[in-house]
Amino acid sequence: MPRGKQQDPDCLRVLYLSWRDQEHPEAGGSETYVERTAAVLADHGHDVTILAAAFPGGSERTRHGAVRVLRRGGRFTVYLRGLAHLVRHRSDYDVVVDVQNGVPFWSPLVTRLPVVPVVHHAHRDQWPVIMGPALGALGWFLESRVAPRVYRRCRYVTVSRATLADLTALGVDPARVTVTYSGNDLPEDYTSYRSVPRSAQPRLMVLGRMVPHKHVEVAIDLVRDLRKRYPTLEMDVVGSGYWLDRLREHASRVGVADRVTFHGFVDERTKNRLLAESWVVLMPSQKEGWGLTIVEAGLHGTPAVAFAHAGGVTESIVDAETGLLAKDRDEMLTQVATLLSDAELRDKYGENARHHACGFSWAATGDGLEAVLREVATR
Repeated sequence: MPRGKQQDPDCLRVLYLSWRDQEHPEAGGSETYVERTAAVLADHGHDVTILAAAFPGGSERTRHGAVRVLRRGGRFTVYLRGLAHLVRHRSDYDVVVDVQNGVPFWSPLVTRLPVVPVVHHAHRDQWPVIMGPALGALGWFLESRVAPRVYRRCRYVTVSRATLADLTALGVDPARVTVTYSGNDLPEDYTSYRSVPRSAQPRLMVLGRMVPHKHVEVAIDLVRDLRKRYPTLEMDVVGSGYWLDRLREHASRVGVADRVTFHGFVDERTKNRLLAESWVVLMPSQKEGWGLTIVEAGLHGTPAVAFAHAGGVTESIVDAETGLLAKDRDEMLTQVATLLSDAELRDKYGENARHHACGFSWAATGDGLEAVLREVATR
């Protein structure tokens, strides 16, 4: 751990409090944001530590490049362990990045250090799905009523204007919120992926964490509804999570187990190859702060379809230009069928999506976060 003050006054000692780190089996877009921005800060000379939950097979201490990673506690106890660490080591840091995945770390309660909460999206709809009605109501009360009061003196960072609107609705002054759009990982061998041919047969893809509120069942049902029209249609489902077995059961129950391939977690090369081969990427999630998968697909010229009510996807997708936004399941079915049958439209959206995706970088995202951290640390 760093001790004492930084010798270089331009460098900050930054502590990220995050539910998970990128190596966690259930890591998703929020963890990618943490890892990539932390790497940018470290490249700029800042001393960066990520404290996240432990998981089976993960070491207590490790490094991701120049970034120090500490793992403490589990799914729920990581919050208490994070606060305990902050109390014991408050003199080791200059600023805290409090990453809120529904549940904040409540760091302003134990430290006078400047705290920057990072919020990807509000979880009003997810709470009852994940925790049930009673605990879900409590979770939403804490997120929507208590957290804005605890963090009332903090500068917020979020990843889309849609989430900015959500925070404003919760009483957060929009003048205290900075939007830093999530970046994009350009594969090192990007040019080789441009030469990867599309699947000869129609192919859909879902990429993300396998959890209930991602509603991957909707995508599976689309395969069922389209299989007569497209007899060779298949779908790749990429990602891991505790809901994966339920999804396999659902695919069997609706009769498309032979059409849906569950890959689980895959390496970056495999992920990018599958994105390049796919005709359309689906994001049937109920809520997304941004929709990182959409711009990842865009790099490969693959258009996406998502629900407009999900929020941030209305910015990662430019509707009717880089992909399509559906108001409900029936419209999503119609939109997917249109893209599968119209190669010219699909290619047009794909090229637009590629251009749109190349406009986002983790360097710019990290620079935006760094500017906020410098401002609050100086103040």
